[in-house]
Amino acid sequence: MTLALPGQSTIQGRITDGQGIPLPGASVYISELSLGDASGKDGTYALRQVPTGKWTLLVSFIGYENARATLTVLPNSSSQTLNFSLTPASLSMEPLTVRATRATERTPMSYASLSRTDLDKNNIGLDAPYLFRWTPSAVESSDAGAGIGYTGIRIRGSDPTRINVTINGIPLNDAESQSVYWVNMPDIISSTDNIQIQRGVGASTNGPGAFGASINLQTSPSKSEPFASIALSGGSFNTFRRNVSFGSGQLGNGFSIEGRLSQINSDGYIDRASSDLRSWFVSAAWTKEKSLLKFNVFSGKERTYQAWYGVPAAYLRDPVLRRFNPAGTEKPGEPYADEADNYQQTHYQLIYNRQLHEHWSINLAGHYTHGMG
Repeated sequence: MTLALPGQSTIQGRITDGQGIPLPGASVYISELSLGDASGKDGTYALRQVPTGKWTLLVSFIGYENARATLTVLPNSSSQTLNFSLTPASLSMEPLTVRATRATERTPMSYASLSRTDLDKNNIGLDAPYLFRWTPSAVESSDAGAGIGYTGIRIRGSDPTRINVTINGIPLNDAESQSVYWVNMPDIISSTDNIQIQRGVGASTNGPGAFGASINLQTSPSKSEPFASIALSGGSFNTFRRNVSFGSGQLGNGFSIEGRLSQINSDGYIDRASSDLRSWFVSAAWTKEKSLLKFNVFSGKERTYQAWYGVPAAYLRDPVLRRFNPAGTEKPGEPYADEADNYQQTHYQLIYNRQLHEHWSINLAGHYTHGMG
């Protein structure tokens, strides 16, 4: 749809479904201007002081297909009415799996949420804790000094054994140490749709690991259209990331399959703090109007040179010595080349959701984790 509007203008209108019923809370947004509004109880919206130019108006509402309109605002314009009738969309039901672990505006706890857009801005292959560093009370660390390999995070001073991590509501903390080793899940953010970080005692149902904080990851929902993408990035210290993603879109009878392959390599800032990380993610789903059956399998394999010993304070002022790594130098001669960790961890998740009523649903999940190293 293209409209020619006679200067700076007010764009207003009403958003409804196909039967003319108002859709309150629908998002209306002009991306080029970062200008937006949400529809009221009667479905009406208003974007004021839209300057002269050609703009794209995007309307979105959960459960409905997005609608777009191209607007050309001419000088001496006045208000213009533009109504939208949205078409229902076929939705997968992944959000149901995180209801028990997600906070809302009515939950008495502090939290921060990261959307897919927020993650894409900073997802260049760094380990997940480095994408959380912009959230309140979070402090990240990196053994290699480059954010790839062994990384850790503290929230409100709590160490990783007191930070409960879930993926699709399924606990991720190691059963023995209670920690989460993000190095075993390289590039997991590329398969993540959104994240919520709860500070302090949170809404998690997975025991004392949630005492300090909770980090809840939700994997990407199945897309209705086929897609394929390749992402390449590089940086300092011979850091390279390669990522291939693909999806079938909705096939017959509600089936779909998606996948990702990733490889990340880095020499690290600290001497011999190299990382060779590989991972893959496959998701198969069967979706009906009120049901979802989904099987996720994701795996990570890492070979990381040990570099967790720290640097003596006297070395910090020297640009060469500050990269000193004593690992592998216990014996005279050249540093031991195989002073490395080699681990692989594979996760299997089977998720079933069934909407019974507006306020009632069944959420079942089974999971298995296999580690080697």
